[in-house]
Amino acid sequence: MALTVVLAVLAALANATASVLQRKGARRQADGRSMSVGTLWHLAHDAFWLAGVATILTGFVLQAAALATGPITLIQPLLVTELGLTLVLSSFLLHTRLRAREWSAVAGMSAGIALLLVSLRPSSGKVNDVPITSWLLGAAVTLAVIGTLVAIGYRYRGTHRAAYLGVASGMYFGFLAALVSGMTAAFADGIGGVFGAWQTYAVLVVGPTGFLLLQNTLRAGSLVASQPGLTLANPLVSIGWGVAVFGEHVQGGGWIAGQVIGAALIAACTLLLVRSPLLQGESGEPGESEVDEPAEPPGLPA
Repeated sequence: MALTVVLAVLAALANATASVLQRKGARRQADGRSMSVGTLWHLAHDAFWLAGVATILTGFVLQAAALATGPITLIQPLLVTELGLTLVLSSFLLHTRLRAREWSAVAGMSAGIALLLVSLRPSSGKVNDVPITSWLLGAAVTLAVIGTLVAIGYRYRGTHRAAYLGVASGMYFGFLAALVSGMTAAFADGIGGVFGAWQTYAVLVVGPTGFLLLQNTLRAGSLVASQPGLTLANPLVSIGWGVAVFGEHVQGGGWIAGQVIGAALIAACTLLLVRSPLLQGESGEPGESEVDEPAEPPGLPA
């Protein structure tokens, strides 16, 4: 279990580094357009963005290794530490200044994560025994919510779009983590079992799509606007998959109070960050690209 925790924390550090590097690269190449082949080509010439891609791959490998050694309900909540790491790293690379408000929110969020995990005390389920109907139902519900969030997000510009896309991206990567759990569980049957598992090929499709969604999220607005949803939606979706689909066990009874308090503390600290002046420009005033307004006049399709 100690190895699982170490791998999960290292994955969070890699993800935080990737978020900041890619945000820096995307901001240097910002032109107001959504992600496309052309914008990807321009981004591919930016050293920061390329370093972010390499770090994303490193984080994915570390996360997969963690999922191969422990339950998804333990690993994905640990990745919430990515948020605090991202804020600290962004203060160096993006030249933002963290105030006491942000530091207190990070500290409160860390306490909430610890309380949540102690109260959950998750144990492994049986990923290999999940029927295909449960996989399909879980995927359908998750993807429907993600699609709705993306559609709403593209009706806005700036902070609101970044926030909606951040939640959608977080949910998407939580779904990807569930697929990776299915893929790594196939290692029990050797390397042939991995190549014979349908989840392996689903990851090859879902992964690149999530990558493109992440790029649009990073280009939509402030890093601090998108990162809370991106980070927190991931473990919430993963816990849902772990308990409802994989049959992982968490503590009940009086421990539920601790789980609720831990989750509420995380949510409260997230809201504190969402309302932070850092969501605006460095001067504290909203820039042109950060104004929250509908992307099209009311009544017209976004």
